[in-house]
Amino acid sequence: MTLDLDSYFARIGWSGERRPTVEVLRSLHRAHSLGIPFENLDAVLGSAPSLDLADLEAKLVHGGRGGYCYEHNTLFAAALRQLGFTVTLLAARVALGAAPGDIRPRSHILLRVNVPDVVTPYLADVGFGANGALLEPIELVAGAELHDAPRHHRLVTVAHDGPLEMWELQTEKSGSWEAQYTLTVEPFEPTDFEMINWFVATSPHSPLQQSVYVQRTLPDSSHLALVGLDLIETAEDGTVKERLLSGADEALQVLEDSFGIRVPEGVELPV
Repeated sequence: MTLDLDSYFARIGWSGERRPTVEVLRSLHRAHSLGIPFENLDAVLGSAPSLDLADLEAKLVHGGRGGYCYEHNTLFAAALRQLGFTVTLLAARVALGAAPGDIRPRSHILLRVNVPDVVTPYLADVGFGANGALLEPIELVAGAELHDAPRHHRLVTVAHDGPLEMWELQTEKSGSWEAQYTLTVEPFEPTDFEMINWFVATSPHSPLQQSVYVQRTLPDSSHLALVGLDLIETAEDGTVKERLLSGADEALQVLEDSFGIRVPEGVELPV
């Protein structure tokens, strides 16, 4: 099937020119990042979300829901391809929060995007559940910097033992660079992410299976996150406010009011 672009663009509030240009890629990436929240409700409720495009459209576009990385970037890749971009699926190891020397599995999906008549490819990622996530794509070239206000990213190469060049996406935090994830440009296939998605959603060792995690970047550049019952608001200037919610009922209300997530009737959150 093909994605209903009219409905998708309405969902993310985008009305740009439908051509495969760098400007369109940038504006579409930011609109998606601001328009659809990150959430892992399916996983904590005991199921692996479908990555079938029809199901993603029903859930993220028409259903008032968000999703996690596999859902977001699969949907975004479909939209980009229909507009004429060339998209390659990549897999990354999340470095954010890892202990020194800790080697995590490749569990994050992201996209290499080629723009017609543009030599340099771009790294796009609308599904990283953190306030250091890209708001716009970054050029896939060593030393590239992106001032995707209010955020500041750079892409560097790092030493490792493998035959392919290793890239690291970093975000500036309080004057220093914080690693988000590492990747190589080896192509992955949708079937690879079907397997990874099932493990991340169902394994008791997966953090996304153990606790509610929802995040949303707002148009005013502030960032909201709900981790369990902990509601965290980060302002554009970096000021952080935290509030512990009273229980599952308040969490459901916050998901609807603050994150714009339409939780199915009768769902009880395991918080």
